Amino acid sequence: MKKLILILTAAVMAVSCSDHLEDLNKNIKDPTAVSGESLFASAQKQLADQISTPNVNLNNLRLWVQYWQETTYPDESRYDQTTRPIPANHWREMYRDVLKDLDEATKVITATDNDLTNELKANKLAIIEVLNVYAYSNLVETFGPIPYSQALDIDNPTPAYDDPLVVYKDLVARLTAASNSMNTGLGSFSASEDLVYSGDVASWKKFANTLLLRMGLTLADVDAGLSQSTAQAAVSGGVFSSNADSGAYHYSGAAPNNNPVNDNLVLSGRKDYVAGKTLVDAMNGLNDPRRASYFTLKDGVYVGGPIGEQTVYSNYSHPSDALQAGDFPGMLLSYVEAEFLLSEAAARGYSVGGDAESHYKAGITASFDYWGAGDATAYLGTGAVDYTTALGASTSTPAWKEVIGTQAWIALYNRTFAAYLSVRRLDYPLLVKPDQPDSGYPVRYTFPVTEQTLNAGSYADAVTLLGAGGDAPETKLFWDKFYTFDF
Repeated sequence: MKKLILILTAAVMAVSCSDHLEDLNKNIKDPTAVSGESLFASAQKQLADQISTPNVNLNNLRLWVQYWQETTYPDESRYDQTTRPIPANHWREMYRDVLKDLDEATKVITATDNDLTNELKANKLAIIEVLNVYAYSNLVETFGPIPYSQALDIDNPTPAYDDPLVVYKDLVARLTAASNSMNTGLGSFSASEDLVYSGDVASWKKFANTLLLRMGLTLADVDAGLSQSTAQAAVSGGVFSSNADSGAYHYSGAAPNNNPVNDNLVLSGRKDYVAGKTLVDAMNGLNDPRRASYFTLKDGVYVGGPIGEQTVYSNYSHPSDALQAGDFPGMLLSYVEAEFLLSEAAARGYSVGGDAESHYKAGITASFDYWGAGDATAYLGTGAVDYTTALGASTSTPAWKEVIGTQAWIALYNRTFAAYLSVRRLDYPLLVKPDQPDSGYPVRYTFPVTEQTLNAGSYADAVTLLGAGGDAPETKLFWDKFYTFDF
């Protein structure tokens, strides 16, 4: 009898357990759904990494604006875009790892329905929209035509390319709407979800308006009316007013959340970069105190490697130790940049408060303060830096382009895409011809090879949108009307 009871009990238990056999295949260690806030945090990190990294497979713009020079492998200093798939990598990082995460974050947060989330939802979505515009504007400023209206649809592997001017104007409208929708009386993301501003909405609003200012000025030579109205609206809405306002991603000091410069220059143990001769010579000529913050000394002086030449690491100055720290912030948008943009806007006659000279001085002073380079007064008074004197000595038309452009280039050191945009917009400084260049100065990234092969029809349309130069590195983008440094 006891044996029969045991058999019946085992049978009942087996039947009971068989109702949940599918549970055995569940992965209980990984979540089945990711929160919108986590996706936003991931997108932030990926964006900061891509903007900040010195990895030549991902971002070689410190080389293109001649801040740094390579040692063993000088190809990227010579404007090579093909040996390494740099355009394709940037394209992938921005679309897949930034924009797609932001797109999914929007969907998840929109669909989430609870009292706490609903109160903060509008601000969260507005901040996500600001980073959407930041990423898309970067792609337009880098490539020209891009997939936009049909982008991010996994069911459409061959999205059409949109006219870049149309895209840019739409982005201006989106950014304006996002800024205007922010309620600074409410919060948004938590500090752990937002490693730029810890969810502070007033700071994000200033970020949005400063980005709007930059985008407005990018349109200056193609649509002067929209440029002026956009820049003036941005200032009216409130742009950065001190270094404390700057939008930087806050890295920790240890891997894997360290600054990519630290990862590539320190933890890798590689000696791939030295100071670039173009920048070092310009700063030496001005006796610029920021040299100590930018570079190390070589035998008591600052020495830059010749652009495009294979250099020996030990013979030249290197990026400073401070710049290589693991917790060095990843700057997305800065007050320094804002002041130079305001100087340009004032020089163009826009009503942005103050004049070109006052904002020019404020930009240089802010740069000195940011880098801990001391008092800028003496530097501002030197003949080559003094605004009025420098204007008189300039041979550019208009003269303010050379004066503002040169000092903005020095002040935007380490800013990669921001410096690259400034150099192309203002056409200054006049960069030198590298040793054995692969092309003329590359004013754009060429389209990824994968687009040429897997999205051939849309690629052909994009080439048509670029105009006479086609998919070449020297083809000026729609906003770039006065490019002057041909080799």
